Amino acid sequence: MHYSPGHPLPFGATFMGEYTQFSLFSRHAAGVCLQFFKHAWDESPESEIDLDPAYYRTGDVWHVAVQGIQPGCLYGYRIDGPYEPDKGHRYNRNKLLVDPYAKAVTGNFNWSLSDARGYDIDSQERDLSFSTIDSAGGAPKCVVVHDTFNWGRDRHPRIPLPDTIIYELHVKGFTAHSSSAVTHPGTFRGIIDKIPYFKELGITAVELMPIHEFDEDELVNTNPLSGERLKNFWGYNTINFFAPRSRYCSSGALGQQVDEFKQMVKALHKENIEVILDVVFNHTAEGNEMGPTICFRGIDNSIYYMLEKQRYYKNYSGCGNSMNCNHPIVQSFIMDCLIYWVLEMHVDGFRFDLASVLGRDSNGNVLENPPILNSISENPLLRDTKIIAEAWDAAGLYQVGSFPGERWAEWNGKYRDDVRSFWRGDEGCVSKIATRISGSSDLYEHAGKRPFHSINFITCHDGFPMNDLVSYRHKHNSANGEDSRDGTDHNISANYGVEGPTEDNSINELRERQMKNFMVTLMLSQGVPMMLAGDEFKRTQNGNNNAYCQDNEISWINWEFAEQNHQFLDFVTRLIKFRKDHPVFRRGYFFQGKDLNNNGLPDIKWLDKNLKHPDWKNHNEHSIAFYLDGSRMNSGSHRPDNDFFIIFNSGTKELIQKIPAPPAAKAWYVAIDTSLIGIDSFSQEGKEPAVNKDVFLVKPRSSVVLLTKPL
Repeated sequence: MHYSPGHPLPFGATFMGEYTQFSLFSRHAAGVCLQFFKHAWDESPESEIDLDPAYYRTGDVWHVAVQGIQPGCLYGYRIDGPYEPDKGHRYNRNKLLVDPYAKAVTGNFNWSLSDARGYDIDSQERDLSFSTIDSAGGAPKCVVVHDTFNWGRDRHPRIPLPDTIIYELHVKGFTAHSSSAVTHPGTFRGIIDKIPYFKELGITAVELMPIHEFDEDELVNTNPLSGERLKNFWGYNTINFFAPRSRYCSSGALGQQVDEFKQMVKALHKENIEVILDVVFNHTAEGNEMGPTICFRGIDNSIYYMLEKQRYYKNYSGCGNSMNCNHPIVQSFIMDCLIYWVLEMHVDGFRFDLASVLGRDSNGNVLENPPILNSISENPLLRDTKIIAEAWDAAGLYQVGSFPGERWAEWNGKYRDDVRSFWRGDEGCVSKIATRISGSSDLYEHAGKRPFHSINFITCHDGFPMNDLVSYRHKHNSANGEDSRDGTDHNISANYGVEGPTEDNSINELRERQMKNFMVTLMLSQGVPMMLAGDEFKRTQNGNNNAYCQDNEISWINWEFAEQNHQFLDFVTRLIKFRKDHPVFRRGYFFQGKDLNNNGLPDIKWLDKNLKHPDWKNHNEHSIAFYLDGSRMNSGSHRPDNDFFIIFNSGTKELIQKIPAPPAAKAWYVAIDTSLIGIDSFSQEGKEPAVNKDVFLVKPRSSVVLLTKPL
């Protein structure tokens, strides 16, 4: 092989035509060996280069330029250094390591738990022994890729946050079911095939659950109901943050997953749909001191991870380790990764899993101004990128409403809980639901944020889908192999008389009405709505509220439900269009409760059933109504809108609601009444029935939306 020192930057493997440049950071390494493999399953390299630090090391960076290395070539690193766990070092040349900057890796993860291949062994005396078992045969290999791709005239849609409607989905689960009718089920190509469905539904962004490379076979539990081994289906255990998952690719060609991901993004952008990635920088797949040595642990353990007494791992993620995100080296790595996905892969935003971990220092202390969060927010190349925080972590830090940084939007967990509680009929929820509907000013206004910094959701991948939320009072997680100890018990759900499916039409009608109420609340609240894929046609997980390990029909979306429940799907589709058509629901600023348009009407007015100011302290109240003045918006679109009078009745009794007088030369018309069956609950545009009385009979557990139109 012909090679030369090359250059220390850029990191990773960069194909330059006649040669490929390799660069790797490792501060405490004593030696680095770059190995090349012929096949993904090979246990021994075809060739290797031991990097002499006198020529191939600049500072903490090891680098080499190798002639003749083409895209598709497989490689990995062996690193020598001190194996001193009490000092934070875990170097082990027996482990083949993934390049942190590799843009693709092979999908062959075959570590055997029986012989501990790739794992360190911790004895009963807690004295970590040095594993001499070579991991190359079962470890992933890195793939050299080329960055050329014909993007054509592709552009970021750059949809303003107030106008965004997010649709959370799992790439495999979305089309893996036989009913999906796509050419390549469970792949990026499968998502392309479903773009006409996205357009018809009306969503503006897909939020993809983790698509970075992970090991689906890392779990050892079996399903006690079927005897099958459980899978890491969700993928919140990243092996490589630059590499799209190879098993989500329809082609078996090495590195093809990169191009196929780009093809998916380009196709979505063509239809003005954005792509948001769920990223998991809070921890990695290497786990605690008992976990495998795959990448960061064997490259520079003391830098990449937060350590406890140097030997053990701080665990704010609940997954065994926590990345040392505010160390300058790790901070640079994260920024490089985000910039790569925006510039090279054209993604439009990121949702940061357990983002509060990124706000801790090396000792786990919570920082007031975390460097990494500020860098993400202020980086000029990411300025048009949506950044969304899951503003809590697994160690009890909860920062909803106080997450650092003015630009960050947040998953609003309080919105989820308060909306669920109100519609379940819990006491003392009226003032809470009013606050959530109007954009959660109690959480965001004091920090200078706006309603669109609240990502409103009622369901997400973690927990019950919406159909199960109204069908099960308790979780049913027996299939997960943990005796149903896993998954939250705080579901704020109800079954309305029967646990699970029933033939009782009255219960089924009530359940559908409640789902309509949830959807109406979500789409007509200030903030950014996020819905879970399949909720629009009543998908179910059969009561499993923690389906992270179910790579089967529990998690896969059954598209037969779209046909069976087409009327509910039609209701949700109309509701999304309704939100888009009316800027009054997409305001850029919080309500003031004042006459801002000099027309004698406040921008919002809260009313009880007698049109008086609500008694917010009445915990027995289960209804709320509000008047929205649509005469002029301040959300970027100044076109006038209709006025609206909206009534929510979560009680079990009918409500006689007085109706305010409409503006001059206008009348009230019924746009939505969720108490009506099927498609009748959403009036056809232009044919809304007029309200001829000064009262409206609101059925139990139902929503009514009135709008003004000229006489």
